[in-house]
Amino acid sequence: MKLSIVIPIYNEEQTLHEIVQKVVSARLPDGVDREIICVNDCSTDQTARKLDELPGLYPQTPFVILHKTVNQGKGAALRDGFKKATGDLVLIQDADLEYDPDDYMKLLEPIVKGKADVVYGSRFIGEPHRVLYFWHTMGNKFLTALSNMFTNLNLTDMEVCYKVFKKSVLDQITIKCDRFGFEPEITAKIAKIRPRLRIYEVGVAYYGRSYEEGKKITWKDGVKAILTIIRFRFTD
Repeated sequence: MKLSIVIPIYNEEQTLHEIVQKVVSARLPDGVDREIICVNDCSTDQTARKLDELPGLYPQTPFVILHKTVNQGKGAALRDGFKKATGDLVLIQDADLEYDPDDYMKLLEPIVKGKADVVYGSRFIGEPHRVLYFWHTMGNKFLTALSNMFTNLNLTDMEVCYKVFKKSVLDQITIKCDRFGFEPEITAKIAKIRPRLRIYEVGVAYYGRSYEEGKKITWKDGVKAILTIIRFRFTD
C-alpha cells in the first residue's frame, strides 16, 4: 500500500524544510510506503528554491515537485496534486507547522484496518491544541454545523486540514473551488457518493498560528464557505 501526501504551499519558506522533515520521518503502518507531492502555488518568497532542494536532501523518498505559474489558492493546488498522486491513499498536509505528522498513524489506522473509506482529523475532540481566537473557533464550529445540516453527517471539524481518502474515492470527485472552499466542497461531495462511504473522525493535535505568524484564512473565506455549503448541496 502506498500513501500520497499532498502539500499545498504558498510563501512558507520559514517552515517548509521543518515540516517536510517531519513528514519524511513520520511513522506509518507496516507495509505502507510514502510519496510526497509538493505544490508551490506561485510563492513570492524563497519557497520554490527550498522545494527544489528536497529531493537531494531526502534521496530515499519519492518527491513530486510542482511549481504553478499563477497563484490560484489551496483548492486549486490540491486539485493539481491529486492528479499526480499514485498512492492507494491520499493525505492532505499543510506546509505550516499547525498540524503534526506524528498523527499519521491515527489517521491511517481506520482505513488500513478496513473500517473506513475516508478519515477526518478533528481539533475539537480531546487532543492538545494551542489557545488562540474565540471567534475563529466559533466560526469553525458554525460552518461544521451548517455543513452537517446539509450533508446529514455528524462531523465535529469539517474545516480541518487533515483528511485521508482512498484514491478510489477522490477519482470520483472533481474539485471546483480554488481557495479554502475546498473543505466544504469535498465534504459535500463525499456525502453524496453512493453506496454511502464509511467516514471516520480521529482527534489530532493542533498548533495554530496567529495572523502575525502567517495565518492566511480570514472571515471573508468563512462567508464564501457558507455559500459553498449551500451551492454543493444542490449541485455538483
